[in-house]
Amino acid sequence: MLNDAQLSDHRERLEGLRDELCAQLEAGRSAAGTVVLDQTKIGRLSRMDALQQQNMAQSTLRNVTARLRLVHRALARIMSGDYGYCDVCGNDIEPGRLDVQPEAPCCFACQSQQEYHPQS
Repeated sequence: MLNDAQLSDHRERLEGLRDELCAQLEAGRSAAGTVVLDQTKIGRLSRMDALQQQNMAQSTLRNVTARLRLVHRALARIMSGDYGYCDVCGNDIEPGRLDVQPEAPCCFACQSQQEYHPQS
């Protein structure tokens, strides 16, 4: 289990990550919006290029939104005293895993199991 200093460090990192993801979300919204081609610009993008960039921006927004959801959940778990425990098996999440991915909802073993055998 994490000690108070580690818990405080993870909370600060999660808050910083939350702020960073919120900024990415805000910045990415315009790129994911409706494609409008400016025919007067030199070097304009073709419609296909513009649509591809829009699709990539929308995909990025989905990923950022999903990670932001995990960060908010991890911060709530810190407040409730449940942070650091696996959602699936209830065991401690390895401190090294939380160092790398502080928003991780489950231990490495359970995460691997979910990735290789997703529930239908």
